[in-house]
Amino acid sequence: MRTDRQKSVAFTLIELLVTFGMIALLAALLVPALGRAKEKSRRISCTCNLKQTGLSSRLFANDHADLFPMGVSTNQGGSIEFLNSGEAFRHFRALSNQLSTTRVLVCPADTRKPALAFSVLSNTNVSYFLGLDADETMPQLWLAGDRNLATNGVPLLTGLVQLTPGAAVGWTRALHRGVGNVALSDGSVQGMTTAGLQAISGMGGTVTNRLAIP
Repeated sequence: MRTDRQKSVAFTLIELLVTFGMIALLAALLVPALGRAKEKSRRISCTCNLKQTGLSSRLFANDHADLFPMGVSTNQGGSIEFLNSGEAFRHFRALSNQLSTTRVLVCPADTRKPALAFSVLSNTNVSYFLGLDADETMPQLWLAGDRNLATNGVPLLTGLVQLTPGAAVGWTRALHRGVGNVALSDGSVQGMTTAGLQAISGMGGTVTNRLAIP
């Protein structure tokens, strides 16, 4: 009797294999879904960072004759003297009174770490390029965006870059898997694919888009 009872409650080998197979199948279905949810969360946080940057830039402009930091002298709190340096962080540092924290300058999908303070900010603490030609009167100009840009499939390096209208600009897969976010001069933020990025690259109204890549 004891033997029969033990047999009745024991799993057979086939039942164990079926159970493990179902667990493996559920894991295979859940892991990609969790990964997509995490990536979506990162992109939303990145969008919020760029919205804060856009709002801070407009607040700065309200106090400086409608000019963003790159159009104002360092003597008045701007960063115009660094236009040709390619040091994106200097233009973001000029927004230190408007930005709440250095953390908003780092995309959550980036491996870079926020600076401990604006006084020690450097390019290595910034995830976003800075559009040097951004102007409140030209709302479609690029103000800032994810740094993982490429031209003709070649990732852009740190420094000053000039993009002509119609340039073969796109995203690498470094941050958001082939897509990215761009803040425009009007304060709006758009998430877009490479095709979308190319579509707006010549809409700003200037011959070139000058970007400081961190």
